[in-house]
Amino acid sequence: MSADADTSPEPGGPDADGRPGPRNSYRDNQQRLDQGMAVMGGIAGDVTVMIGAPLDETVTDHIVKPRLREGPYPADDVHARLRGFVEPPAYAQCRKMLDCHILILRAGSGTGASTAAFALLAERYGVGGITGLDASDDLSRWRPKKGCGYLLQGLSPAAAASLGEVALTALAALLRRSGAHLIVTVRAELTLPGDTAPWQVVHRPPPSAEVAAKRLKTMAEAGELTPEQRADALGHLASPDFTGYLHAHPLPRDGVDLAEGLRDLVVSGKPAASVLDELQTGSPTAARKALAESSHRADSLSLMAAISLLSGQDRTVLEEFSAILRRHIDERGGPAPVTAGRPDRTDTRGLAPEGPQTRRDVLGPPFEDRLAAVGARLLPPRFGRYTVQPVVFSGQHRSDALLRCLWLDYEGMAGLLWRALDESPHRSGIELPAGQAIGKVLAHATGPDTLRQLHPFAASGKRWHRRLVAYALGEMVQYPALTGAVRDLLRQWSRATLVTLRCTVAETCAGSYGLARPAVALKLLDAVLDESDKELERELRTAVSFALSTLLSEDVNHAPVLDCLREWQGAEPGTQRHAMAVHVIESMSQTVFPRPGAPGVRRVSLADLLVNHPELAFDLVVAALDDPATHETTAAGLSLIESDPDLRHRTAFPSFLASLSGTARSHRGVMRFALRRHRVRTASPAEGFAS
Repeated sequence: MSADADTSPEPGGPDADGRPGPRNSYRDNQQRLDQGMAVMGGIAGDVTVMIGAPLDETVTDHIVKPRLREGPYPADDVHARLRGFVEPPAYAQCRKMLDCHILILRAGSGTGASTAAFALLAERYGVGGITGLDASDDLSRWRPKKGCGYLLQGLSPAAAASLGEVALTALAALLRRSGAHLIVTVRAELTLPGDTAPWQVVHRPPPSAEVAAKRLKTMAEAGELTPEQRADALGHLASPDFTGYLHAHPLPRDGVDLAEGLRDLVVSGKPAASVLDELQTGSPTAARKALAESSHRADSLSLMAAISLLSGQDRTVLEEFSAILRRHIDERGGPAPVTAGRPDRTDTRGLAPEGPQTRRDVLGPPFEDRLAAVGARLLPPRFGRYTVQPVVFSGQHRSDALLRCLWLDYEGMAGLLWRALDESPHRSGIELPAGQAIGKVLAHATGPDTLRQLHPFAASGKRWHRRLVAYALGEMVQYPALTGAVRDLLRQWSRATLVTLRCTVAETCAGSYGLARPAVALKLLDAVLDESDKELERELRTAVSFALSTLLSEDVNHAPVLDCLREWQGAEPGTQRHAMAVHVIESMSQTVFPRPGAPGVRRVSLADLLVNHPELAFDLVVAALDDPATHETTAAGLSLIESDPDLRHRTAFPSFLASLSGTARSHRGVMRFALRRHRVRTASPAEGFAS
């Protein structure tokens, strides 16, 4: 039994956390293990064997789909965005302006301009006909490649300066000839050249009450509400309390949040006052008030920070993190004040006693009471390998508002949160909520240290630290203003001497960043492997494999990924690029890539390539047969396909083989393969051949 090479930690490597390597001695009996397991002595009862990464490295490999892309948007993604869409006031004007093939949509943050742009382009090209552009693209030099709808969200100031009447007129002519249309969304405060006014439309959000009503309608259509429940919800929507709330909260998101609150109201019988309270607790004002009220309570502050950072995690995980953070907050407060000639004792909740006769509470309040005190609650248990009871705040967006305020407005709190995370024992899954929460906060941070504070975790020897940074960067890059900064940071890390930094780059490509920018991701992965004097580290190979698998999860990326693999196959033997290509080819030929047990979104075999991408697979197979490092495994993989009647039929193997034979004269590896196959087949009537 052996563990997969993609997931086994290198002996003494950074993921070993100081533990001795897998060399076990039993006095006179000694075993040396590079992989797998050894058992000495008798075994009674059941034995659970976990093969792969050590327990503290069982991180989540969940892939977050990007909201912002540079490339085609999946049809189901666009369809989901347009669920419950309400036309804004200037929609007819936008539609008319788009007849000129270019529309510049000026809008404030959160007003739904992107959704309106998707709707306008979907009217002309369908939900599958929209392609995103890089916010930093110079439109005066950009050229449309096909007849589709192009969307550039959040034009950068540098790109805006290059626009003008001459450039836009020329671009409109190119779009017209290509049968394409372009929408550019621009922040309201961004200055544009004055002669671009004929292409501009000022976007204003649709009324939030209409958004709420439309969302309730879609809920009923989806079966989430009965007709009676929808009518009841609409009645509440028209009540003075809720109309007053929407009057003060006019953005589309406010309408969506209210619709979700009304759904809970009519389905579960939640009181209307409770719904309103929960809607209002997610505001920055409410967050500042809650933190100010708890400024003297270390237990409340640490619990609020834990829920904000690790929202949805099990109660035991939050209690554990809160306890670690509380110690640091207590230290931050300094020694307790001294009164009446003796120290002023505090109870376990951080409160000073009311008088000399007050008894010290060594037990403290129960956990559910503490949750209620900070406006949080337990969700129903989830059952799996073990029971999990998640904890969340009761109000919409309360986690985001509290963490953003705590992190950015209070000196030193960000450092305490990083320190508590570093000291916390890893619990599977915490890197996802923590990374996303930190990414959302840093998207609103300022100054040169915004990205620098990620470096210690990015350089960590623990994979869950690196995954946390990957999730944070994947969240940050959804904000157009940060796209360039994140790209520069990843480019710098991809060429770092420190292997763990390059692993973090690959982990970031194995997520929303890679799916949003596949061309950039492949360039980063190529740079990550740009070292010829070192053996390909196992952690780096695992991370790059995972990134390639993530890119392969979307069909549109298959061609560039396979082109990249063929290029790496042609690299000099001994280089990391060549070693990576050998690993991929061997995995696909023997079983699948990534190998079973290794992180992966989509696993691909050699037969899959022959079925789905025969031309690209042909070039890859020729290169693999010509390479002595992969010839044997590729030949064996072809043998497996030929000897399986179903695979032989699905891959049209006879036709593939005929094409392969046609190149034998100019490729020594193919000639060797063909001759050996011929010898084996003429020596035995059985189909297939031994390699």
